[in-house]
Amino acid sequence: MFHPAPTHATPAVAPRPVVTAGPAAPAAAPPTRQLVATVTGHVDTAVAATARFLTRWSVPALRVAIGLVFLGFGVLKFVPGGSPAETIAARTVETLTFGLVGGTAAVLFTAVLETFIGLSLVTGRFLKIGLLALAVALVGILSPLLLFFGELFGDGMTLMGQYVLKDAVLVAGASVVAAVALGARLKLEA
Repeated sequence: MFHPAPTHATPAVAPRPVVTAGPAAPAAAPPTRQLVATVTGHVDTAVAATARFLTRWSVPALRVAIGLVFLGFGVLKFVPGGSPAETIAARTVETLTFGLVGGTAAVLFTAVLETFIGLSLVTGRFLKIGLLALAVALVGILSPLLLFFGELFGDGMTLMGQYVLKDAVLVAGASVVAAVALGARLKLEA
């Protein structure tokens, strides 16, 4: 009998891909790089949305917040003994008016002025007049720093010194509100 010679099976070889000229397909980004890109995109979107929100609402919020501060402190001065700043307000007005207005009249004047300023800032009505009154009030509010410096800061900072010094924040905030009321605008960069 005839037996064919054993043959060794050759393994099948996959055909090689044909390389042609043309644009190469983009390589898949590693998962970490893709995650970073996704997170960065979300952060950029959130930052842009926050910037738009702040551009629109930060100055009106500042205006209302300063208005509430003035309204609250002004209303307190209508109640005898209701404001811890009553004494310094009376002394300051008396000193600034060379003694023409003092005591209860000075506190009442301050109460009316601060309440008007507060209402104009909170409501946005009569805003330019309110800001003019605010400029006058801020001169009076900060003048104890010069008039009574020794009493406020002589042996370290007193509580009244802190009360007066914090008004520097009101000056800065009021400056921003006034600038916008007079035509300045916050604008996002392109």
